[in-house]
Amino acid sequence: MIRSWRPWLYVAPTLVALTVVVGYPVLLALLSSFQADDKLQDGTGLFVPDHTIGLYNYSHWLLGYCRMATGGLASCPTGNLGSQFWSAIGVTLFFTLVTVTFEVLLGLGMAMVMGKTFRGRALLRAAVLIPWAIPTAVTARLWEFMFQYDGVVNRVLGTHILWTSDAWPARFAVIVADVWKTTPFMALLLLAGLQVIPADVYEAAKVDGASAWQRFTRITLPLLKPALLVAVLFRTMDALRMYDLPAIMTLGNPATRTISMLVVEQGRQGPNSAAALSVITFVLIFAVAFFLVRVLGANAVRVQEEQREAH
Repeated sequence: MIRSWRPWLYVAPTLVALTVVVGYPVLLALLSSFQADDKLQDGTGLFVPDHTIGLYNYSHWLLGYCRMATGGLASCPTGNLGSQFWSAIGVTLFFTLVTVTFEVLLGLGMAMVMGKTFRGRALLRAAVLIPWAIPTAVTARLWEFMFQYDGVVNRVLGTHILWTSDAWPARFAVIVADVWKTTPFMALLLLAGLQVIPADVYEAAKVDGASAWQRFTRITLPLLKPALLVAVLFRTMDALRMYDLPAIMTLGNPATRTISMLVVEQGRQGPNSAAALSVITFVLIFAVAFFLVRVLGANAVRVQEEQREAH
């Protein structure tokens, strides 16, 4: 009996800490999402708490409904944050898909270069870390200067593009900045996966006459798959929370407004409605993480166990 409870006793402190640190804010946000935002009382000029409104905050975001002065519901007018929910979801998923794809491809190439033995390899590894070490806000300002109308990018290309104002140029600028900053992180994760592949496997393949492409597709990629999936999982979770780069670079351009930016903007107008949006965002990120872990097998714990067994 004691033996069956012993594992739970070991993890109990961690579970308690997670409940307090993670569970309490989530529960509080969930309860707040069913409350109306405080109203300004005409007589006193003070904000007073409103009543429970059920699922109104969720219908506001998911269906684009706004409450009219008569008390009824109607589609939110253009410009209202409620009408911008699905566009923010689309922008967020677009940024996530494009940036993670480029970061995987470039990070894999960088990891394979850094995994080779050559003079100056340590210096190259240190230099690669610089973009990742720079704070995101500083990176955003740096690329904002470069993408200004009279900035370096237009001068080098000989163009006159409003990179941070027009819709698709602004999205392109944000993607370039994010890929530049985060690819080193992806490269380091993939480099760690490459380091655990036994060198004698490649030697045996060479003896058997396998070409470089065959060694890459039949040895490197299959053995790197667990680390690759974990790297994709980490970066996808991070990209779904993207806020700093588009908020600073494009100054809230609606074409680059992500779901995190929408939460912050709504938080200034009504915390309870923002809580509902936060819950929706949490469910979205959880669903993506569940898909990556359960369907694709991006399990960090299992990867560590496989690496220990390989040693």
